[in-house]
Amino acid sequence: MKEAVYTAASAIHGTGLFARRRIRKGEYIGTYQGPQAKRNGTYVLWVYDAGDEANAIGRSGRNLLRYLNHAKPGNAEFIGFDLFARKAIEVDDEITFNYEGGDGGSR
Repeated sequence: MKEAVYTAASAIHGTGLFARRRIRKGEYIGTYQGPQAKRNGTYVLWVYDAGDEANAIGRSGRNLLRYLNHAKPGNAEFIGFDLFARKAIEVDDEITFNYEGGDGGSR
């Protein structure tokens, strides 16, 4: 993943995740990795089926994807814990996703 992304100061919030190289629409960026979360907190990503939040599974982020910031609609989206580009992302563009979901995930 480090050949595709890096972290730097973000104009959106704190530290952000940025494209080191051009990322094509639909391209896999990485998997949100970390231990299972028991409660909400900083860097926790919850994944659930629409309308089934009671059975959400959370992970406490331990890799670079924890630095993703929020934007609507965002240029990336999660499918489960896997992150994909929603559109082409150019070099040095910040990679963002919609925390409120639509794809079953939120943070």
